Amino acid sequence: MQQEAVVADKMKDGITAPKGFRSAGIHCGIKRSRKDLALIVSNLPATAAAVFTLNKVQAAPVLISKKHLDESEFFRAIIVNSGNANACTGERGYKDAVTMANETAKVLGVRPEEIFVSSTGVIGEPLPIVKIINGIHQIAKQVDKSEYISTAEAIMTTDTFVKSTSSTFIIDGKEVSIGGIAKGSGMIHPNMATMLAFVTTDVAIEKNIFQNLLKNVCDRTFNRIVVDGDTSTNDMVIALANGASGIGPLLPATESYKIFEENLYQVMKKLSIDIVVDGEGATKLIEITVEGALSDEDATKTAKTIALSPLVKTAIHGEDANWGRIIAAVGYSGIDFDPDKFEIIINDVPILKQNYFVTMPIAEANKTLKPRNINLMIKLNMGSGTSTVWTCDFSEEYVKINGSYRT
Repeated sequence: MQQEAVVADKMKDGITAPKGFRSAGIHCGIKRSRKDLALIVSNLPATAAAVFTLNKVQAAPVLISKKHLDESEFFRAIIVNSGNANACTGERGYKDAVTMANETAKVLGVRPEEIFVSSTGVIGEPLPIVKIINGIHQIAKQVDKSEYISTAEAIMTTDTFVKSTSSTFIIDGKEVSIGGIAKGSGMIHPNMATMLAFVTTDVAIEKNIFQNLLKNVCDRTFNRIVVDGDTSTNDMVIALANGASGIGPLLPATESYKIFEENLYQVMKKLSIDIVVDGEGATKLIEITVEGALSDEDATKTAKTIALSPLVKTAIHGEDANWGRIIAAVGYSGIDFDPDKFEIIINDVPILKQNYFVTMPIAEANKTLKPRNINLMIKLNMGSGTSTVWTCDFSEEYVKINGSYRT
């Protein structure tokens, strides 16, 4: 699936593409051998915006980071560990998350409230906090603009590839950049998923404006992806803006704001799609677009219902253009529509037209599902509502991965 030309689809510089950011990723001993501790640092005080999981069971780092977002106007760093979620760990887990913030603040010479804490991995096991403390002192000496790949590697769990991108563009004659990294492969579902995403930029933007912008873009990107329908305990998207480019403060409804918003959307869309492409056991990327719903909300509900259907996802994996499974999913989505007006198009090939007119034999229809990238278009022909959601197929490998996750 190709990205729009406004953003360079690149890994180069990633999280450190914007001016004034450094990062690193190291192995501190949580995992057997792979990198498991990441640090992202802004050389200047940065405003922040963040979106967190809506799961009622929230991990200690989520609670700490939400608290710091409320308490502080400016931020300097994000400390992240993988291999252990520090979730459902009670008072000890909360104290360990506080310790991560305190130790990071100490080595950077800033206040603990200026630190975000994030964790991902196995739920219900205490953090090896001594290893992490030692790792924090080690990683603080290694943060550098060139360490963007190691940073992205250090936040991975079951991911099979690094998710890192950046965009550099011009606002008012000056160069501006947005960088981002993410992790996620399973437990992916809107609001949010077992995913972490960290975004940096060198524009200046006021905290409340930044928060509204990030929430809006998240709703169109990270909250439009589905792998398996599970929502995790640790999910978060954190964005830092340090103003080092000399551009800003950005104000809504201005041309500069619109340019920035479009580039932020493209960066976050790229990371979102990468997560779906890397869905556990996935062999196909599926883009589901619904047109002609009574509202955009109905279109989104429809697309998400299709994306969540195990029957649809397994049929696509088996390259079976079973349109009955698709229309059945729309039927229980809760939206108002007329089944007689329903249409399905797969990779630009009409499969089902209005009044249940089947356009071709099933063997021919099945050929539309052979590519790795599947574009599934649903036309409801009821109104002007439209929405797009990204998901992947279900394979036997998904069961194998999750059946042995802890072993």
